[in-house]
Amino acid sequence: MDERLPVTVVEPDGTETTIEVDRGTTLRDALLERDFPVYGSVSRYANCGGRGLCSTCTVEVDPAPEPTHWHDAAAVRFGYPRLSCQIDVEEPLHVGLLDKYLWGQVLPRPSSRE
Repeated sequence: MDERLPVTVVEPDGTETTIEVDRGTTLRDALLERDFPVYGSVSRYANCGGRGLCSTCTVEVDPAPEPTHWHDAAAVRFGYPRLSCQIDVEEPLHVGLLDKYLWGQVLPRPSSRE
């Protein structure tokens, strides 16, 4: 029996949507199947296809699963966003999509003092 898990997706504009995802599905694939903006303007056309090489499908995820990929291990160590292509949905998740431009660069967040 397949188990479906809730994944709450928060878009850069603050819009929240909860989707149901089959356990074991790669987060990147689940997001792309539902047309969520995982990539920046160029990387949506030119990316590694989910092999963890281009580092452009980054997301913020909570709870953050243990990393299984070298990039995700470095991301955890230095506090960077995680690669959605390297996260299998094994529990309910809260996923923050990042405001990206060009390749995979993340736009800086406004300061809370502004």
